[in-house]
Amino acid sequence: MILEMKVPSPGESITEVEIAQWLVADGDYVEKDQAIAEVDSDKATLELPAEVSGTITLKAEEGDAVEVGQVVCLIDTDGQPVEGDAPAKAEATPDEPVKEAPVSAPAATTTYATGTASPAAKKILNEKGIDPATIQGTGRDGRVTKQDAIDAVPSMGTPPAHGTRDTSRKKMSMLRRKVAERLVSAKNETAMLTTFNEANMSPIFALRNEYKEAFKEKHGVGLGFMSFFTKAVVRALQEFPDVNSMIDGDHQIKFDYCDISVAVSGPKGLMVPVVRNAEGLSFRGVEAEIKRLAIRARDGQITVDEMTGGTFTISNGGVFGSMLSTPIINPPQSGILGMHNIIERPIAVDGKVEIHPMMYLALSYDHRIVDGRESVGFLVAVKEALENPVELLMDNDPKKALEL
Repeated sequence: MILEMKVPSPGESITEVEIAQWLVADGDYVEKDQAIAEVDSDKATLELPAEVSGTITLKAEEGDAVEVGQVVCLIDTDGQPVEGDAPAKAEATPDEPVKEAPVSAPAATTTYATGTASPAAKKILNEKGIDPATIQGTGRDGRVTKQDAIDAVPSMGTPPAHGTRDTSRKKMSMLRRKVAERLVSAKNETAMLTTFNEANMSPIFALRNEYKEAFKEKHGVGLGFMSFFTKAVVRALQEFPDVNSMIDGDHQIKFDYCDISVAVSGPKGLMVPVVRNAEGLSFRGVEAEIKRLAIRARDGQITVDEMTGGTFTISNGGVFGSMLSTPIINPPQSGILGMHNIIERPIAVDGKVEIHPMMYLALSYDHRIVDGRESVGFLVAVKEALENPVELLMDNDPKKALEL
């Protein structure tokens, strides 16, 4: 029996995916539930499992955009697994005559001679500053097509006598293209501003040094910085609810819960899984949930549902060594907090110069619904909580807060 495998819906509002990579070859025997392909949606990369066991016939190429419900492969359930490698393709025997390729007749002369661009191609080439005569057209009779113009790369000057100047071209994944589209949209469609502050991380360093071993031994997860930042952000969002809101047409929607999006780097690029109802999570709960989501993103198992929603985002560029940045809002949210690397710097403490581990904080916000008072007040509230975590985040009882 031949089973048609169709693209399942990865989530609401998604109508198209892209075949990122086939994990099997045409003609392979596959087992039921075996991952046979990776598909990119505009929100995540997902694995496509085989619905039955059998011999597979691929019906789509890597890089193809396919609609939800479209047949991408066939599985013959009567197929049997083959031991060892698949047999090599039969080669022509010496007795077989060699067939010569037919010789094409000379192309007829047309008005589109070699190097002549179509109107669409000419417009693209003019924008790139490229002479159509320098392009080798792939169209009929050497005509420069629109795709030729899109693929054309402007000259980078006269090459030197030494060194190599190779280039490579790779199509961006659907996920990467969607991220790019959303980032440009956020810059163009919001009144985005960024305000900065800094936090003395000494109190958190002291707490982690004192309790991290016991915390990990009891809960099986590390006591990192993200739980402190998440708790500090939740406290600040509850104090300044405009930052925990978004615009919907002519209305402002405020949320009485805090779904915190956490930007993580996955194998396919930036992903933003969501920690749901962070206001109700303990330090252990936050650390466990972030670890779970990060592992799923790293292994390509994150689902669209786990990245949908979110009322505010935390982005930790400090893990890559970023000293200061202006993070871009994750629309339709109205705010994003950027964390940065921790560097020991001299600061003034009670009239004396002391060296402390300091971190720059950056809050980007949509000025259409978040005023300066709210944005600055929010960031100050985060700073205060980080610099006084025992009182403001732990109710003066670290052991109880850490469930030790």
